Amino acid sequence: MLKQVTTRDWILYSLLSLLILMLLLAMYQIDRQWLKLTDMQTAMSEQTKTMRELRIAISSGSIQTTSATTSTVTEEVALAFKRAYAATRLPDYAQGDWNVEAFGTNLKTITPLVSSDAYASNVQSYVLESLITRNPDTLEWEGLIAKSWKVSEDGLVISFQMRDDVSFSDGEPLTAEDVVFTFDFIMTETIQAPRDRAYLEKIKKVKANGKYEVVFTFKESYFEALSLAGGMSILPKHFYASYLKAPQKFNESKGLLLGSGPYKLIDPKNWTPDKGNVELVRNERYWGDVQPSYNRLLWKIIQNDSARLTTFRNGDIDTYSARPVEYQELKKDAQIIAKSQNFEYMPPVVGYSYIGWNQERAGKPTRFADKRVRQAMTYLTDVSRVIKDVYLDYAEPAVSPFGNISKQHDDTLQPYKFDLDKAKALLKEAGYEDRNGDGVLEDKSGKPFEFKLTYFQSNEDTKRMVLLLKDLYARAGVRMIPFPQEWPVMLENLDKKDFDAITLGWTSGIETDLYQIFHSAQAMSNGDNYISYKNPALDELIVEARRTVDEGKRMPLWQQAERIIYQDQPYTFLMRRKNLLFVDKRIHNLQMTKLGLNLGSLPLENYVPAAKQKYTQ
Repeated sequence: MLKQVTTRDWILYSLLSLLILMLLLAMYQIDRQWLKLTDMQTAMSEQTKTMRELRIAISSGSIQTTSATTSTVTEEVALAFKRAYAATRLPDYAQGDWNVEAFGTNLKTITPLVSSDAYASNVQSYVLESLITRNPDTLEWEGLIAKSWKVSEDGLVISFQMRDDVSFSDGEPLTAEDVVFTFDFIMTETIQAPRDRAYLEKIKKVKANGKYEVVFTFKESYFEALSLAGGMSILPKHFYASYLKAPQKFNESKGLLLGSGPYKLIDPKNWTPDKGNVELVRNERYWGDVQPSYNRLLWKIIQNDSARLTTFRNGDIDTYSARPVEYQELKKDAQIIAKSQNFEYMPPVVGYSYIGWNQERAGKPTRFADKRVRQAMTYLTDVSRVIKDVYLDYAEPAVSPFGNISKQHDDTLQPYKFDLDKAKALLKEAGYEDRNGDGVLEDKSGKPFEFKLTYFQSNEDTKRMVLLLKDLYARAGVRMIPFPQEWPVMLENLDKKDFDAITLGWTSGIETDLYQIFHSAQAMSNGDNYISYKNPALDELIVEARRTVDEGKRMPLWQQAERIIYQDQPYTFLMRRKNLLFVDKRIHNLQMTKLGLNLGSLPLENYVPAAKQKYTQ
């Protein structure tokens, strides 16, 4: 049945049509506003890009500027890039060429967290970045990815305001979520990162407050809270997150490396040790205010010392770290002097070498669990003679983990001197005597005092030292068996704690935190207290020192801890060595800083003038 249209229906239809029309007009207006906003964002982005490209062009020397323009650009360069920017203003500055170095050993892995040696760390430093960095002249913290930061009055909360123009080398933006992810990833127990977890466990939580603000909340006060939070290398969530579902794949990986730094792996997923060399290329998307000067960074694996020197002579690597035994002769070598710059210095944050005495093996205490035995071995280790005969006085004795000029060091502590009689007396007190007249000490059960000293097989100076110590130990009736190993094998045995004693070295810093190496909590599988050293009194002092923010109160605590280590001798501390370095003259703008020579650690500051460049790609 048909229904007639009434006046009321017409009014309703009219109102409905009007409402639809108003909605359409509103949607149109919103679209116009959205398009306008998009255009503004695009324009701002293009302006930012133009300014970045202008700064890059100026820094590369392709655009000459008036003094007024230079002043404006300089003001826009972040503090962390000021030194590098100053390099770009030098008359002969140029981009291009390669920087070629040599590693004396094969690398086991360059994957972050999984790797544990200084070689991998060196490679990663060009690829991964952190929120803040130290100024090498003042040693003060400066913003890198962070623009600024605030610390709460109680020191438990640190908020970082991040730059909004940082991207990873694959173009993905770096945000607060990546910082949060990095912390969560490290703290995941299935991820093989016990060393990093040992430090980060001080942090209660990390939270993103918007896209470009990240907030660190600490469980308790920590003297290096700013360094801990701001110095964490940031991993891209989009790249590493999948490995949370396959942690073993990550833990066993050899070359998973992607970051926001000035250089990148050509293939960030598939580097393997069998490739031999390690090669990084310029990150063409680098966000920094100054662009990297070199097109490529290459590390050749050359395990033989003589071969490295020959390669340097031929100009196929750019630096050569000389052995003391050859240093004086090389300074007289006409060819070397003609092509090289020479640097002889003790780095301000130089590390130390040591012999570590393994106190527990296969769950059972070893002979080195006895403090008297460790002290005796230190008395038998004639460090002064090693420094004189092997290192030709280009070193100084190490007393403890703290350097001689460190505020942490108690300068009343003196190096142990060689004392055969004291060593014999301590060993006898510990139950070791020559019971059968064969010249070797035995314990009460008749088991001879015999052990293997593991060392890196390709280091000739270490080999000479070990052979010298073998003779010295034998004078006390201790039979030491030199046990050379390849680097990857050494690292594997360290993780398993499968060794008697080992000689290695630790890098150092401005202030050294003892927790990672000497706290008993780190005497775990894959932990850095791989000698299973445990002292409750030391543990308490380490914990107290770490939560003491006041430096005046903290330093006496570190000194008390140092005195315990000095008495216990978990390590026999050997020496801190000078750097004896030759650098090809083609490398320009080498400067000494409070962190040492600005070679490698500050990759944007060195360059090769155009006339001296050898590699075109």
